[in-house]
Amino acid sequence: MLFACWCFCAVARLSAADILVEAESFAEKGGWKVDQQFMDVMGSPYLLAHGMGRPVEDARTTFQVDDEGWYRVYVRTYNWTSPWHKGRGPGAFGLQVDGKKLKTELGTEGTCWQWQKAGDLKLRAGSHTLALHDLTGFDGRCDAILLIREAREESQAALDELRAQLLFRPMREAAAYDLVVVGGGVAGMCAAISAARLGCKVALVHDRPVLGGNNSSEVRVHLGGRIEVGPYPALGGLLKEWGPSKEGNAQPAANYEDEKKLEAIRREPNIDLFLNQHVNQVEMEGMRIRAVVAQDVESGKLTRFAAPTFCDCTGDGTVGYLAGADYRMGREGRAEFGESIAPEQPDTMVLGASVQWYSAEEKQKSTFPEFSYGVAFNDSNAQRVYMGEWTWETGMDRNQITEFERIRDYGLLVVYSNWSWMKNHSEDRGRYAQRRLDWVAYVAGKRESRRLMGDYVLKEDDLKKHVFHEDASFTASWSIDLHRMDPENLSHFPNGAFKAVTTHHLIYPYGVPYRCLYSRNVENLLMAGRHISVTHVALGTVRVMRTTAQMGEVVGMAASLCRRYRISPRGVYQSHLEELKQLMRQGVARDGIPNNQRYNEGGTLTECPVVK
Repeated sequence: MLFACWCFCAVARLSAADILVEAESFAEKGGWKVDQQFMDVMGSPYLLAHGMGRPVEDARTTFQVDDEGWYRVYVRTYNWTSPWHKGRGPGAFGLQVDGKKLKTELGTEGTCWQWQKAGDLKLRAGSHTLALHDLTGFDGRCDAILLIREAREESQAALDELRAQLLFRPMREAAAYDLVVVGGGVAGMCAAISAARLGCKVALVHDRPVLGGNNSSEVRVHLGGRIEVGPYPALGGLLKEWGPSKEGNAQPAANYEDEKKLEAIRREPNIDLFLNQHVNQVEMEGMRIRAVVAQDVESGKLTRFAAPTFCDCTGDGTVGYLAGADYRMGREGRAEFGESIAPEQPDTMVLGASVQWYSAEEKQKSTFPEFSYGVAFNDSNAQRVYMGEWTWETGMDRNQITEFERIRDYGLLVVYSNWSWMKNHSEDRGRYAQRRLDWVAYVAGKRESRRLMGDYVLKEDDLKKHVFHEDASFTASWSIDLHRMDPENLSHFPNGAFKAVTTHHLIYPYGVPYRCLYSRNVENLLMAGRHISVTHVALGTVRVMRTTAQMGEVVGMAASLCRRYRISPRGVYQSHLEELKQLMRQGVARDGIPNNQRYNEGGTLTECPVVK
């Protein structure tokens, strides 16, 4: 089975006349950000002018013209506030060719991603410069640019087809690996290191420029949960080597120690790291994965990774989904697993995503533009705060994959709208006069989407009744923590609550079955992260990152046994469980490193005295 996608290059031609420039491939990005969060829906990343109300530096590149003459220029862009505001949006930008500004203002019209005509211009043969010029700093976005020389149909569908024809590119083959780990968050890092230290040659493939996922400087969520507890206290020890030592959400970038994480991977001789590589193709042989194909986020080049064993650490269960793995989304009904916390009837509700932010105090007064695009703030509903962390959560009632751009954008919309009101209109605006919006995440911190089904599905009874399993592995210690819409915020914003509250149901530290860490129908697929085999209720405890780190260590150990005995992940459970237990007792972390992970451990009941 082969799942097709577009493949990209910097500048391409169908003939000598037509020219395509993919925005993410610009040689100089300036202040524009490469945003790849929505590639599985869009097929490509795009450039984002994320200036928090201050125009960003131009993005620039060059392109070659072979056929001198007049060209019609189209830009694929999106008026991102259109779901909430009818009319001109805030993401205005312009296009410049050889320093000459095309007249049309881009990014402020329409209701979907579309080709917008930028203008006509005459170009000589030879090299030319192209620049994206941001006008507002409010997240204008550019996906691609077409320069059309020959007369042709210019409908949206025709332009999409032209782009698709221009985008063909062959792929290259990566080296041979024992294990391919897709996803470089905390779980993926631990899976890669664990397997590598146990003799596997590992490819770690990650679609961002930094490691750590939600614990990176891009999202800024601190680690949660406990290590050194449960039946195998050695698990989680890798975090002592490179886990950040400072606590706190939405803190300065340095607190998340991106470079320390990167160095931890690079010093492992058995790991090859592939950053900015987004996996969106899977090749199958029956129900075994033969290979995955990753697209370079900036150049569009494709790389094929083949291995006997794969580990999905994407969070969204992307590899499993592409491979045809069984999965669930949403909340199970109360009766299906006998879960008292579950809703009476199943539904599509999920935990939401957070766009975190903070402000800074200046020595002088600062201004912020008027920003009001469909969500009205006033002194009765505005948030009188200087920062927003996990509680700023959106999208619980939407699909966190197919609608994720809208979910993220709504997070941006309410941050900007609230800040504009507090700076410009609030009765408390004097308190905000010298405060500047200093950081707003454009990469949203996601909590839940797909959950891949394994041979066992963890449920509420396992956690609350401390059910014994012979294959107990990593330890869940965090409470069952299921966020819901803040009732007060929902009363003010019935069409789009953006704040969350929670109730913590404490549990004893609990060893979760290894059978939750491999797919029940894709034969060679392990998984670690928030998308493992659990119910929605059970997800409330396993989703924090110190817990997902332990999952990663376990699947790395299992992968080493798959390599040694040439067996499947299920075969480890069936025939080599005692060896897996021995590896879990030993751990893979270096000895003698003190535990610097004592913050944000969460509430827990006294650990059960009897552990088998």
